[in-house]
Amino acid sequence: MIYLVYPLLLFSLLWNCKISKKKDYNEEAFSLSQMKAIQGFAAICIMLHHCGQKTSASWIDKRYCVPGLGFFVPIGFILVSLFTFCSGYGLYKSFKNKEGYLENRFIRKRIVPIVVLSYAVSFIYLGVRFAIGEKIKGAKLLWYVTGLKLCNPYNWYVIVIPFFYLCFYCAFRYIKSEKTAVLAVLLFTIAYQILGASIDHNDWWMRGEWWYNSVHLFVVGIFFARHEEKILSHIKKYYAAYLILGIFMIPITYAFSEFAKGYFSYYGELFDASLKVLRRLMCLLGEILLSSSVVFTLFMIGLKIKIGNRFLDMMARITLEFYLIHGLYAELFCYAFEGKMRSLYYIKNIALFTLVVFVLGLSSALIIKRCEDFIRRKTVAKQNA
Repeated sequence: MIYLVYPLLLFSLLWNCKISKKKDYNEEAFSLSQMKAIQGFAAICIMLHHCGQKTSASWIDKRYCVPGLGFFVPIGFILVSLFTFCSGYGLYKSFKNKEGYLENRFIRKRIVPIVVLSYAVSFIYLGVRFAIGEKIKGAKLLWYVTGLKLCNPYNWYVIVIPFFYLCFYCAFRYIKSEKTAVLAVLLFTIAYQILGASIDHNDWWMRGEWWYNSVHLFVVGIFFARHEEKILSHIKKYYAAYLILGIFMIPITYAFSEFAKGYFSYYGELFDASLKVLRRLMCLLGEILLSSSVVFTLFMIGLKIKIGNRFLDMMARITLEFYLIHGLYAELFCYAFEGKMRSLYYIKNIALFTLVVFVLGLSSALIIKRCEDFIRRKTVAKQNA
């Protein structure tokens, strides 16, 4: 039954889609609605990625390993790359199209809500951890409350992206030349990735390669948004060639990425390897090339296919909430909570497990969104009073 996920996923993406004629293109390929729909769809795939890590990953005990979601296990960084590309693209477009965008409470409107939501969901996780019997006190409780240790293990992206938003804000607010501002964001991205590769796996921030192996698409999104008209004009002239090139590059970059990870390994500290930072950077290079190839090809396809339906519209409105909360149910109903504690209930059937995670994650995300909207309305009303 779990293999029904694949056609259902494809149906949810292509339901009500519109395919452009031979010489026509989807002029809304990079519109806000398309970007939001893509991120909503990616959030579902990330849920399947996390479910796959709990059921079909090679590293879990064979007693709990069930085939079905193995496809999603290694592609998490590619899915997050879609988010980072859309974020960079969206920020630049808003900066150019909305007067006073950076001057008009950017940090309060764009960064603070993400941070607040992140802590709110983390406190939900903390309450659940207490409820299922985890003993949390002293320094450990302090680290969880402050967020220096992740009470919510899926919270890392919402810690990372505000720093890139802040980098964008500083670069484009205080640097007069846009070209130099883009360069500043690029240098920040490179420095961040080198820093990540220099830190061994741990229980704190920057605890592994997933913290830095998808952020490069943020600056790519900015660069593309800045030169969108010229780039698309050129691509449309040679569309077939670029589409074939993109499709052709995916297996090549995938093979290189797998070779790099197998030969160099991100986990140099575990076998006392020399040049472990260089090893990680080689693995990172493979994943940069692979994720860039996939994202490029997907948006090439998007130039011909316009997506959008009620389901994707709903997911677009609760993408961040769903992203943050669904992992709670993946932990509560897998073989062990965080691989350490007894979970609430172990659902052995992988199809039922995935369905429960999706339904509860969706319901919770909708509730959280309603709470956010309620608080926002009350805040606005109080300010206008």
